Amino acid sequence: MTKPFLYVENLTKKFPGPKGEDELTVFENVSFGIEKNEFVCVIGHSGCGKSTILNVMAGLEQSTDGYVFMDGKEIKGTSLDRGVIFQNHSLLPWKSTLGNVAFAVKAKWPGWSKKKVNEHAMKYIELVGLTGSEHRRPAQLSGGMRQRVGIARAFAIEPKMLLMDEPFGALDALTRGSIQDELLRICSRTNQTVFMITHDVDEAILLSDRILLMTNGPYAQVAESVTVDIPRPRQRETLVKQAGYYETRNHLVDFLVRRSKELQGEYDTGTNETPSHDDDQAPYPRVVAGTRL
Repeated sequence: MTKPFLYVENLTKKFPGPKGEDELTVFENVSFGIEKNEFVCVIGHSGCGKSTILNVMAGLEQSTDGYVFMDGKEIKGTSLDRGVIFQNHSLLPWKSTLGNVAFAVKAKWPGWSKKKVNEHAMKYIELVGLTGSEHRRPAQLSGGMRQRVGIARAFAIEPKMLLMDEPFGALDALTRGSIQDELLRICSRTNQTVFMITHDVDEAILLSDRILLMTNGPYAQVAESVTVDIPRPRQRETLVKQAGYYETRNHLVDFLVRRSKELQGEYDTGTNETPSHDDDQAPYPRVVAGTRL
């Protein structure tokens, strides 16, 4: 059987407990795959280890057990093959928009001339709608503009995989919506493979091809893989009118409100059994009777 472009296999993370107490198992036996050009979101309550999984995928953190493979190679540290966007934009404050993006481009292609580096960086600055702001420093930019710089920087290195940890969580609703639209547009043009953490159900439905649902920690598990069958291109204004939108949304909300807690209780019984799910036949989202959220 052919392996997905990226796959996580039996990933487990434990942290030492306070003196005299047992270690804390945040999640265990987490396995899933992501195909090339697929956009996958993961949803779960705080404390289930979503960010830790992303950090392991990025090579920023080591798991206690299990493996992560991308493009046939095990991930064992950071690489410019993986771009990361965090909630905090993490820009270099002394560099301009162009300088921040060019810094990443130069790291990826150290043999390029300054002219080629800047031309390549400007292509992605234009792509995120920041033409005219290329010489401004982060302190001269709004929060939304700074996050656009972070997105341009991540895309400019043309990574095989883009990892996003709630990148829009600190933004106001209008700015968030605008950048989500930019991300959709860029991904449609670049066919970027994306793994993204979010707490926003509507954001996950708008952006993703599949949504992974995690039970509550400790001993968190990936409980389901829900396929979003709403056709692309998707637009925020018409999303609620699409067939399957409310069924998908109600299913996700029901999981977060009720089933994630129930399932966590089932898996934290000492059996250490991973919930059964098949990525090729993801469970069809069901309607929660009488609910329109």
